[in-house]
Amino acid sequence: MKAIVTGAAGFIGFHVASRLVSEGFDVLAIDNLNDYYPVALKETRLSVLQGRRGNRFVQANIADPQELASAIAHDLDADIIVHLAAQAGVRYSVENPAVYVDANVQGQVTIFEQARKMTKCPPIVYASSSSVYGANKKVPFAENDPVDQPVSVYAATKRSAELLAHSYKRVHNVNSTGLRFFTVYGPYGRPDMAPWLFTDAILRGEPIKVYNHGNMERDFTFIDDIVNGVYGAVRRILSHPNETAPIYNLGNNKPVALMRFIEIIEQACGREAIKKFESMPAADVVRTYADIELASRDLGFAPTMALEDGLPLFVEWFRGYNGR
Repeated sequence: MKAIVTGAAGFIGFHVASRLVSEGFDVLAIDNLNDYYPVALKETRLSVLQGRRGNRFVQANIADPQELASAIAHDLDADIIVHLAAQAGVRYSVENPAVYVDANVQGQVTIFEQARKMTKCPPIVYASSSSVYGANKKVPFAENDPVDQPVSVYAATKRSAELLAHSYKRVHNVNSTGLRFFTVYGPYGRPDMAPWLFTDAILRGEPIKVYNHGNMERDFTFIDDIVNGVYGAVRRILSHPNETAPIYNLGNNKPVALMRFIEIIEQACGREAIKKFESMPAADVVRTYADIELASRDLGFAPTMALEDGLPLFVEWFRGYNGR
């Protein structure tokens, strides 16, 4: 089986591509290696991935139709596309909205346009986000909850991607499954996310910013659990090629208070954080909490990593990667 994985130098994309290679897929890995965060980390991930037999890497911008067509010219017979390329980061979208529209909306159109022209019109498993739920009060968040009031440009672009996928199924019969990820963390994680930012600051003896005065909760989900969910979605859509697949939540189903999150990192680092309490940023939400009943039923999704076990694994990797 042949898979195309976009965003393969990214955090989730790297781990998913590695899993697919382990499962026997021939993987074409694509990434544009943008500099939203240091490219060196993306190159580190790629160095691990490129050492795996069955993987090939091509640098390309998936939002550019010509670049994408050139990148996959020898893989038009691919069996599936796992589309994880995106411009990430909720807060960055406040000041840089056009970047998100290009990567997350235009990129979605380009991928789906390419898929419908390919030999097998391959199904697409694509990344969405828990951000689409906005400031919904009902918890846990279920896939059939209203998602028409995003609180950030990032969330709006992710919801737009879901609607585009629905349209391509109706108009062009391109089958797809969307996955709403909930705060993914773990080794090789992103430098703009709380685990990295807090660990880095604590080990340096610098203050951390604690938003909403610590009154926040997140459904932190370990990367290995997320990869299991993505692979479950890949297997399902390949075995049900003509079935209209729904959108799935992939979360830990156990929200953790921000102050408890900080406490676990402090214990893993062996020192206390200097906390600087601040108000809530405009694009943030107070709580995320995934209802995973649908993913459990259809994908066999069953997260097992508790934050108390997963965060120390991240801190251990962080220390090794950064020589701390």
